[in-house]
Amino acid sequence: MKKILYIVAFIGALNTLQFSIVKAQEHEHDAQTHKLELALNHGKRWTIDESLHIGMTSLKREIEINLEAIHNNQFSTTQYQELARSLNDHLNFIFKNCKLEPQADAQLHILLAKIMRGVEQMKSAHNQKQGVVLIIQSLDEYPAYFEDSDWQPLTH
Repeated sequence: MKKILYIVAFIGALNTLQFSIVKAQEHEHDAQTHKLELALNHGKRWTIDESLHIGMTSLKREIEINLEAIHNNQFSTTQYQELARSLNDHLNFIFKNCKLEPQADAQLHILLAKIMRGVEQMKSAHNQKQGVVLIIQSLDEYPAYFEDSDWQPLTH
């Protein structure tokens, strides 16, 4: 009987250990996801294609057109949501048309993920202006990591 109890206790301990290992791995994966940062291509900016320039320029123009009203707190919840839909259209254009080499594409996805977080923030009813701030930060980061010779910085 004692032998059976030891076996049951041992199996229980193994299950607990296995659960702990799985949870630790999940936590490590989540931490790595949040640590993703833009990086240069061996000290050089990543090469882009024309569709990325068009898409990023379109995103920037949408922000520029509305920036004064946003800065002056004259932008309504509905306007933020409409702007978010428009920005989503430009993001979809980039996803559909942009063809970069795999490493450059991976870096682009890090940048676009930040823009997407900003768009989602704008869709919510809470602190929509902060979503615009995330997008502006991304637009400011873009030329530091991607070789877009025709890029004109956002003036803000």
